[in-house]
Amino acid sequence: MRRPAVAALAAFLGVFLGVFLAFPQPAAFSEPPVAEPSSPVRDFGNGPERNEVAAGVPGQAGALRAAPGGQPYGHSRERGYPRRTFLPVPPENPADSSIKLGLVPYHGIAPRLNEVQRRGDRVSVEVIGRSHQGRDLYLVTVTAPESAAEAREQARIRERIENDPAGAARDRRLAGRYKAPVFVNANIHGNEWEGTDAALRTIEHLATSTDPAVAALLARTRLYFNVTANPDGRVNGTRQNGAGFDLNRDFVTASQPEVRAMRQVMIDTQPVAMIDLHGYVNGTLIEPTTPPHGTNYEYDLFITNTYANGLGMEAAVNGLGYTFERDGVRPAQIPFRDDAEGWDDWPPIFTPQYAPFHGAVAAHTVEIPLDVNEPYYSQASVAELRRRSAINTEVAAAAIRATYEFVRSRHGRLVADQIEVFRRGAAGEPAKEVPLGLVPGFGPEDVYTTTFPRAYVIPAGEGQRSATAAARLVDHLVANDVRVERGRSAFRAGGATYPAGSYVVDLRQPKRGLANVMLEPGADISPRVDAMYDISGWSHALLWGATVEPVRSLRARTVPVSAAAPTGSVPRTPGPLALEVADAKEVRAVNDLLGEGVAVRWGSDGAAIVPPEAGRAARVVADRHGVAFTPARTGSGVPLAPVRVAAAASADELFTLRELGFTVTPVSTRVLDGGFDWSGIDVLYVSSGLDHAALGPAARAALEAFLATGGVVTRGETGAAFNASAGLLTVTTVAGREDANGVVRTVAGDGPVGAASHAFVYSPLWFTGLGPEVTVEQTYAADGPLVAGHWRAGASGAGGQEAARGQAAVVSGRDERGAAVVLFGTEPMFRNHPKGLFAQVARALYWSAAVTGAPVARTAVTGAPVTGAAVATP
Repeated sequence: MRRPAVAALAAFLGVFLGVFLAFPQPAAFSEPPVAEPSSPVRDFGNGPERNEVAAGVPGQAGALRAAPGGQPYGHSRERGYPRRTFLPVPPENPADSSIKLGLVPYHGIAPRLNEVQRRGDRVSVEVIGRSHQGRDLYLVTVTAPESAAEAREQARIRERIENDPAGAARDRRLAGRYKAPVFVNANIHGNEWEGTDAALRTIEHLATSTDPAVAALLARTRLYFNVTANPDGRVNGTRQNGAGFDLNRDFVTASQPEVRAMRQVMIDTQPVAMIDLHGYVNGTLIEPTTPPHGTNYEYDLFITNTYANGLGMEAAVNGLGYTFERDGVRPAQIPFRDDAEGWDDWPPIFTPQYAPFHGAVAAHTVEIPLDVNEPYYSQASVAELRRRSAINTEVAAAAIRATYEFVRSRHGRLVADQIEVFRRGAAGEPAKEVPLGLVPGFGPEDVYTTTFPRAYVIPAGEGQRSATAAARLVDHLVANDVRVERGRSAFRAGGATYPAGSYVVDLRQPKRGLANVMLEPGADISPRVDAMYDISGWSHALLWGATVEPVRSLRARTVPVSAAAPTGSVPRTPGPLALEVADAKEVRAVNDLLGEGVAVRWGSDGAAIVPPEAGRAARVVADRHGVAFTPARTGSGVPLAPVRVAAAASADELFTLRELGFTVTPVSTRVLDGGFDWSGIDVLYVSSGLDHAALGPAARAALEAFLATGGVVTRGETGAAFNASAGLLTVTTVAGREDANGVVRTVAGDGPVGAASHAFVYSPLWFTGLGPEVTVEQTYAADGPLVAGHWRAGASGAGGQEAARGQAAVVSGRDERGAAVVLFGTEPMFRNHPKGLFAQVARALYWSAAVTGAPVARTAVTGAPVTGAAVATP
């Protein structure tokens, strides 16, 4: 919210700047966005997404939404088009990596968009959020002018398609009145630049063309362009955003602000078709994909349209006339037709695999041909790089042009197919199996399907293992436009009774595919394919810490919810308070209290104990993080202190550790060799970038001294190699197949770290030959670990899931020098996704740091008695 005086001043400046820049209708332009002063995030116990959706129920047009950084964004149903917005121009940055390629630098985008708005009445620009590093994200809408009344009619039709698809299907006049939405997403990988330039070129062409065909196109469509989805990466020349995340792997997690902005655009615009512009594959690679195919799509509708548009894009790209002999450009390729496997649409983590859940019946990744990122970026001449980029821009523009021509020519059918997607979900129809031969080449190897339950119940009360995790999950579902209801009274479902307040995700809803893809356990697809493009398993139900139960029948009186009910509480009884630390939110609450100087202790039952005089601080964190305190049985326990972590880790792990509230200092082999001060560190976390064997003598001696007083937590092969080279725990590390990944069943041991019943693995490890100092914290289930994903044995027959049965997945122990060590063979922080596992990492850090004499004794965590302030060891 803006303060009135600031808003008034901003409005005056907006009008003044509009006049100064000679815009035809300056008063119609909104003022430059004014950022509010930064303040601590308060999510009221239900996750960071709650603030972004609190102003309106997702999916309802016209709700004002506060995008990351305080930027206002709402897909308004009340305003017509054009909606001119003056974009503030960023300072010129001569180091922008786009410049070398002869492409538009980030600071050049806003002036181009301001100018194209000035030149006509077909283009509208909005700021839809900010990147991790604070750069504005631009959404451009290109369409024929609309009055406010016409815009409201379009909103009503869009809402009817989703909310009354059966009625929309019967309305023969609907498609003729509806402007089919098309979404073009560019530059989601920052060092795959040219999609942005192709989008700008297309926008400028459509804005100024006098061709009657363009006017006819814009009278029947709205084209939405996310001009650069990853401005941090565009400027920095990196695939990832400023937080180090691959945004095209984040869609069902939505940890990053750029992804949350894209998600909201797809919810609000409901595109019938979308393309995501990438690079670099020669020849141009155009989806649809190879098997396995996602089971939660209405795949008969999807493959029919996606293959047709793929053929059209192929013709447009090849029609540019580039050849390999002259230009180095090979003919375009379509994986569905041209490859056996390895380029699949199985996981919903990619933009084109997420968009269909919001109604896109044609969605594509397009990989333009000529590589210009590393090593070419550094080694090729500027002239050669610019030649390649110019060709890539032409190819990307051809793909955009072919897509909007496809939508123009197939308008009625695309609208009807989108309606049918939502109608099947709302009606609760069984999943349809795609007929063989529906498109050329669709055979038995392409058939993947699922069985939808009647609903999912997220129980309240004693049947819920974590009310905090359940609230986070509910808010996440709502933020994704999944409809969630809450029982007004106790109800029966699937033969069980659930208490009032339990949440229900009824799969008789338009976006049941998205609900199911998040909440189902998934499937083991190891027998069906050998190669997968990326992850093969995910499950919010199994990995996010909440109890979620599928049911086959449902009878309940419910009310819809737009946000989870608050879960934070503090009892009014006098005396010390206890907080069970079983969820990431509880970890953050403890770390917040420690950061405020509260004298927190670990009690003998494994809970954090807060003294009576810190009741006010407890109420603050209970409200902030949605955690529930209870009366403590005793005020005694082992004193805690903030844990300071030196982390040689991946970007997602650094992000997660900081999100949990730990103080984290990144380190590497180079950093340690440069002379590192260990005096401010309690635990060393190792998973990436640190080779113990490569350390110089001085760095190794300093590390040895630290190991006499500090702790170590490792993950993965790099961590296991560090353990072996440093001579820490006595174990033999066994590696599974390198690309094996998914959700696995696990069994908890009795050590200090504890474990959930499921974990996530990628390149799984297990530990054998355990020394007497080693305690097993977690094992892979003996009856077969993999629930969902892809885990085969390697070519030699070793490394498969059968070999991992009953083996130790996580171990702990005490090195003879004094270091408390935890080794993870699982992936508990993978891409910030398995949120129900984060507390396991926190407990490992707390316990490992305990050897310094402060935070957590193992006996306190496991519930064994603690004598005085002594720190027990394994």
